[in-house]
Amino acid sequence: MARLFKTYLVCILSAIAVCTLSAEGGLMPFRGAWIATVANIDWPSEAAIGDSATQQHEMTFLLDSLHSLGLNAIIFQVRPTADALYRSSFEPSSHWLTGTQGSSLTWDPLQWTIEQAHQRGMEVHVWLNPYRVNLAKTDTSMLCADHIWRRHPEWFWEYNKQWYFDPGLDVTRDWICTIVQDIVQRYDIQAIHMDDYFYPYPAGKQPLPDSSTFAKYPRGFTDIHEWRRNNVNMAIQDISRTIRECKDSVEFGISPFGVWRNMSVDSTGSATQAGITNYDDLYADTRLWIKEGWIDYILPQLYWEIGKKAADYEVLAHWWANEVRGTKCKLYIGMAPYRLAESQKSKVESGKANPWATGNEISRQMRLNRTIPEITGECFYSTRPLLRNPRGVCDSIKAVYHPSPTISQEKGEKSVEEFSMPWE
Repeated sequence: MARLFKTYLVCILSAIAVCTLSAEGGLMPFRGAWIATVANIDWPSEAAIGDSATQQHEMTFLLDSLHSLGLNAIIFQVRPTADALYRSSFEPSSHWLTGTQGSSLTWDPLQWTIEQAHQRGMEVHVWLNPYRVNLAKTDTSMLCADHIWRRHPEWFWEYNKQWYFDPGLDVTRDWICTIVQDIVQRYDIQAIHMDDYFYPYPAGKQPLPDSSTFAKYPRGFTDIHEWRRNNVNMAIQDISRTIRECKDSVEFGISPFGVWRNMSVDSTGSATQAGITNYDDLYADTRLWIKEGWIDYILPQLYWEIGKKAADYEVLAHWWANEVRGTKCKLYIGMAPYRLAESQKSKVESGKANPWATGNEISRQMRLNRTIPEITGECFYSTRPLLRNPRGVCDSIKAVYHPSPTISQEKGEKSVEEFSMPWE
């Protein structure tokens, strides 16, 4: 009886926390951080692989630390390479979590993290990578016997030492939607999230190996580039529909590469000179997704400094603001504290002084964000580099999110200097 009461109480508290967030949705800006699990970037540490108790301890530390800064959401990567950091009957457990892909889980990291985050009043956005099967440095020998790549090799192609679901196949969209439906139906999450990995980033002049799929299933297209964009468009539309049919309260967010198109090839693009763009290289027509209402928020990765010639943060912030203006799509900005961490190693970048090594670029960008009404949130990539507090960035964030120091003291929050990760 006591156990049932405890379970009931946890459910009630979680519901209250999330309802509070929802009720404040129009007032409370999105303040998030990505928790990357691929290659154990943020969680779990390599030392904690296969150790559930240590993994829980590390996640508790991350959540407490982020919460103390004033963050109210995490974007938690649970499907980095067609695997699962949660209990799934469709895809195997991730080797980033267990050490061996497909090993039995002794706990459900997603469910546990949701409960812990909600107790702190934090949203959980579940981050899925749609097409990627492996990393170049993790060859296919680590894929378990019942991985979908082994059961249906005809669904995939290889590019630059990595395997991907073939976006030109209907079964690929169906499979991704099955994964999304399973998660949305079973977990109390606030959003499904995808980042910039759609078609793979170009590897020099190496062509994508999809000409045979195009020839077999052209769907009326004669231009393979338009066909590829349509493949991704259909996937986004199908995922959006799947989420809404399952649970309309769950949002769908995309965090694309920061440049849609350069003005030099499209007059409506941004005044940038990016070597890669969403539209032309990744086949992600993010503008269309905003205009059609297929996504609830866009979170462009603006990982460059203010004033950068090829891709100026300020120019891009205003460009994206213009794109969402008059639509129902919310605009959050993806920011790069990891670059502050990297700048501590290198004071010089491309033969010039590294702008990330002088002052606090994140602080400057946050001030700029507050002058653009369409920007209603920020997200930091990624958690561990952020919590190392490079160039005092955590102090800057806390000063903005907790302008009254007495509030932090009343909540019993830790001071920034205590962000010494126990596993480092």
